Amino acid sequence: MKLASYEIDGVASYGAVVERGIVDLKQLCDGRYADLRAVLAADAVAELAALAQGRAADLPLERVTLLPVIPAPGKIWCCGLNYHEHVDECGAQPANAPLFFLRTASSQVAHDAPVLRPRESEQFDFEGEMAVVISRAGRRIAAAEAHRHVAGYACYNDVSVRDWQLRTSQWDVGKNFWRTGSFGPWLVTADEIPFGSDLALVTRLNGAEVQRSSTRMMIHDIAAQIAHLSTIAPLEAGDVIVTGTPGGIGAMRKPPLWMRDGDTVEVEIERVGVLRNTVAAD
Repeated sequence: MKLASYEIDGVASYGAVVERGIVDLKQLCDGRYADLRAVLAADAVAELAALAQGRAADLPLERVTLLPVIPAPGKIWCCGLNYHEHVDECGAQPANAPLFFLRTASSQVAHDAPVLRPRESEQFDFEGEMAVVISRAGRRIAAAEAHRHVAGYACYNDVSVRDWQLRTSQWDVGKNFWRTGSFGPWLVTADEIPFGSDLALVTRLNGAEVQRSSTRMMIHDIAAQIAHLSTIAPLEAGDVIVTGTPGGIGAMRKPPLWMRDGDTVEVEIERVGVLRNTVAAD
């Protein structure tokens, strides 16, 4: 099942994406769950799948405004330098443990919304990634049990303001400018994609391919990331783990390739979908 968060006529809701649009699951469950984060916390995905089974769309996709898959996650953990080719292009060494920084909810937008290039920078860079959304809460989750805590998968563009990112040894500043990253278009539930699947990941800028890899090229796989993060603090339903970008980022090209106002950037993940955004000046 594909689950999406969206607004219609200024009212937030969520639903199942079907062939001709969206089934309004919030209405079907009489509003018992305020949002997708509440659905996950209540372990109600199977309940909603049963409600959506065989139903025609209530709304065409063109009528709704998509929101980030989880509009207000408790935590957005992002893994840095986690693909071999990206480590190589940066002249780094693979880390013994996953390297994480945090993003804020206000730093992300949805599918088809513009990502905003701040006026303070010309170094606006793409990073196509796969996001994992947590279902069951847990602390000190063993890697062998990690799959039990995954709600599903989405596309993510961890857009970076490179010159601000590289001003210090801490990456967070360049990753948290307002409305720079993107998350969507929907969540493909874990029952649709076996845990640990090798999925192709492609990023395109104005239709030209700029990144291509597969999730098997991660240095620290999803299970290792979940085990590591849940040691630091409990993972909660709706938390998001952004699992790292492959090689090909704009900063490492000669000459560098920065995103400009009016550009279109896409992140496509096999069996998940395509996340598309334009670039606009802030």
